[in-house]
Amino acid sequence: MATKKEEKPEKETKKKTIKKATSKTAEKKETKAKPKEKSALEKLKEKAKALEESVSEEKVDLKEKVKKKSDEPEEKEDGLVPIEDYLKSSIHLGTRVITPDMKQYVYKRRADGLAVFNTALLDDKIKEAADFLASFAPEDAILVCKREAGWKAAKFFNKITGIRTFTKKYPSGILTNPNLDDFFETELAFIVDPWLDKNALKDSNNIGIPVLSICDTNNYTAGINKIIPGNNKSAKSIGIILYLMAKLYVEARKIDVEIPPIHEWIDDWENLTPPK
Repeated sequence: MATKKEEKPEKETKKKTIKKATSKTAEKKETKAKPKEKSALEKLKEKAKALEESVSEEKVDLKEKVKKKSDEPEEKEDGLVPIEDYLKSSIHLGTRVITPDMKQYVYKRRADGLAVFNTALLDDKIKEAADFLASFAPEDAILVCKREAGWKAAKFFNKITGIRTFTKKYPSGILTNPNLDDFFETELAFIVDPWLDKNALKDSNNIGIPVLSICDTNNYTAGINKIIPGNNKSAKSIGIILYLMAKLYVEARKIDVEIPPIHEWIDDWENLTPPK
């Protein structure tokens, strides 16, 4: 009988052992399952990291491409002159003053405070101005240039286009006072500087004729119908503007005349270099 009583605990012990073994097996399965879940998560993280790295590399490439494009000078088809010629002439350099009227044509300020014109606009603005001028016959327009730096180019302009030109001094009232001996009528005034040539601007506004003007960053544009944005203080910049205006004018009006090369309009042109 004692033997039978002892069998029960043995069975219970076996059951407990089986339960423990089963629970251990379950634990092992759980522990094995956990690494699988972890590795799947890690794989997902790795994919996300790889994607992030590829995107960042693409961003860097794009930045480099944009930088390269911005560093390279923009080459426009059918440009009037190479961009280097504009830079040599300092047409893009304004003054330290920027009026509200001229702000739209300014690209930036240099470290020394000088305003810099947007060179991308130069071709279009000069072409527009030349087309406007070409709608008037030579006898129906005048050029006024009081600034000494522009006298040489103004004389070439007069010789090539046949447009009457005033340098040194514009006789005030010549367009408005019929009692003056040298009074005459015209239909368009082309002026180099709205400030220095203000008498011509005033007379033109009084008789209601349109005005075409080169305007620097410090100029106001009231009373001016067509603007050429650019440096109107330098012989080089005035020279290149009047050279291009004369060239386009005679081409548009089919005037058969030989145009002197640009180095005759601007002193020491061959040795000029773009300012830094």
